[in-house]
Amino acid sequence: MTKRVLFLFSDTGGGHRSAFQAIQDAMTIMYGDAVEFDAVDVLRELKWPLNKQPELYPLVVNTSKLLWALMYHSFDGKHRARLARQFIYRNNRKILRRVVRDHPADVVVCTHSVIANPTFRAFLTLDERPPFLTVVTDLVTTPSFWYDPRVDYCFVPTETAYRRGLRLGMSSSQMQITGLPVNPHFIKSMTSKAEARKDFGFDPKLPAVLFVAGGEGMGTIYKMVKALDARRLNVQIVVVCGRNEDLKIKLESRIWTNARHIFGFVTNHHEMPRLMAASDIIVTKAGPSTISEAAIAGLPMIISDRIPGQETGNVKLVLENAAGVYLPKPEKVVSQIIDWLGEGPEMLARRSANARRIARPNAVWEIAEAVWDFANKPNIARTQVS
Repeated sequence: MTKRVLFLFSDTGGGHRSAFQAIQDAMTIMYGDAVEFDAVDVLRELKWPLNKQPELYPLVVNTSKLLWALMYHSFDGKHRARLARQFIYRNNRKILRRVVRDHPADVVVCTHSVIANPTFRAFLTLDERPPFLTVVTDLVTTPSFWYDPRVDYCFVPTETAYRRGLRLGMSSSQMQITGLPVNPHFIKSMTSKAEARKDFGFDPKLPAVLFVAGGEGMGTIYKMVKALDARRLNVQIVVVCGRNEDLKIKLESRIWTNARHIFGFVTNHHEMPRLMAASDIIVTKAGPSTISEAAIAGLPMIISDRIPGQETGNVKLVLENAAGVYLPKPEKVVSQIIDWLGEGPEMLARRSANARRIARPNAVWEIAEAVWDFANKPNIARTQVS
């Protein structure tokens, strides 16, 4: 009998969508036609201003990190999070119950912290409900919203995230440390450095530094790239501009000192893993997905930016494992790249091994298998009314 998986997410940052798509793709590989999928961007369904969060989130974090930090810490904490959850549910009760009725499932998987508890409370109003699972998509600094002791199971990416769950009332039998789910097609698309460089037309001998601007081309990429290219080095500079067409045009039109390769938006599942395989160093913001992917690729990381709050711990994870450094100033980034390149290939290989030490390539398979097991369990009878 076909099992139906319902994913709950929202597009406030790319990690929530990419996490559920990774699990979906892994389950498709493992179980084929025996499983069907449905997905709801829950915030989009809610009343204003929550339904505008997919647009407001990147606007706030890119224009005022201080404002975002104040908002983040204002709602973080067991009691503050509970009040916020109650407010969201009570003001959107009818909408959430409609979402639940309109999307029947054998198991529910939530990859967004803010919507987890309010949506779960709507499921509690059913006479019978499917198992409800959460997949924590923040690596280390995990908001209190993630943890609800009443959910059936919670997958966390790190030991730190697990310990925070215990402090917030979760039981040890209710959580599993898996790592962050990285799409199986990303892992499958990883090739050797030589093969990847041949595919892209890179110089097979020159070290390659990869700058990743994110899907929307965020950050001070141009300043860093310009400062690095001002130095005559034996290096090739690789830049992924994302959807920032202005950045791509600006880079393509400048006169270059070093070899360069400029890309616009690339697919996370096919092109990005090969670009990472072709490179020796990555410069990126502290996003959990990119860090997890870079670790699998064995790329030493220079973290040039972070979102205060949920990405603060990501920097700590990289630093504590000697997988990279955190340098928010462009001139410091350039100096670090030059220092690393000057250390030679043996030291770069050691840094690469450090990055691989924090990789969890099997996470997506562990989660997919567990989701399938829960999908095959009977529905849970109502024992309380929300």
